[in-house]
Amino acid sequence: MSNTITATDFNFPNQESVYKGKVREVYNIGNDLLVMIATDRLSAFDVIMPKGIPYKGQILNQIATKMMDATKDIVPNWLEATPDPNVAVGQLCEPFKVEMVIRGYLSGHAAREYKAGKRTLCGVTMPEGLKENDKFPAPIITPSTKADQGDHDEDISREAILKKGIVSEADYLVLEKYTRALFQRGTEIAAARGLILVDTKYEFGKTKDGEIVLIDEIHTPDSSRYFYADGYEERQEKSEAQKQLSKEFVRQWLIENDFQGKEGQQIPEMTDAYITSVSERYIELYENITGEKFVKADVSNIQSRIEENVLNFLKA
Repeated sequence: MSNTITATDFNFPNQESVYKGKVREVYNIGNDLLVMIATDRLSAFDVIMPKGIPYKGQILNQIATKMMDATKDIVPNWLEATPDPNVAVGQLCEPFKVEMVIRGYLSGHAAREYKAGKRTLCGVTMPEGLKENDKFPAPIITPSTKADQGDHDEDISREAILKKGIVSEADYLVLEKYTRALFQRGTEIAAARGLILVDTKYEFGKTKDGEIVLIDEIHTPDSSRYFYADGYEERQEKSEAQKQLSKEFVRQWLIENDFQGKEGQQIPEMTDAYITSVSERYIELYENITGEKFVKADVSNIQSRIEENVLNFLKA
């Protein structure tokens, strides 16, 4: 799959450093701006898959951009420009070392923990008598630590975050407030598209002026889980699997092929046909989440396209 971008090695004017995350590569320009490139890498169970997914970076970047624009009236964010389909440029921020995970339904990791008999997740009590994909009485915030590449994010409670001094109490109150506000807005946007926003994660940072802002991605299929609203109740009544829009389908495929990111496990082979099917699924996600037709960018030479667009932006 040569029409993908899985790594970059740019050298932009006034470049100070490069940070390579699981999916994004972030270039620090003059300790002032960040150029964030969404690659086509696919990460699952905190492991990067060996092959890229065509158009995945463009899809994530464009959904995140649209969602930041749709929420900037309630929560400030870092974004300033999108000079390329795969690129976002914004203010340099100091990231908080936690991911703010919020769950409206008992799904994914929470459901797996619940099935194992646990009724407390990140210090939050989950009610008895729920079955997988049931709605919680109210959304719960279940933070995780922000791991470096190659490490696993870990569940952590609000109390542990404050006790360890990872985030100050004053800042954490803002993170909680912003998380709930964003989830409420995301829920409303999803409902207008016939979707249910099941759970998601947000990341925040502080600008040089000390303002707390939303950073990274928001309401994308990599950071969020969506169900189709149509038929949700009927499927729950029959204890059927929910029809969902997220990268959970990749996780399920990996689990079926005996891979969950555990030591000694081999990543199953991803054939070209499977990769094409994943790309098509991401396009479906984009069109359902945004309500717009996906327009494929020119991928004949992605590296050159990105470099040219970023350089033109920085010159301007």
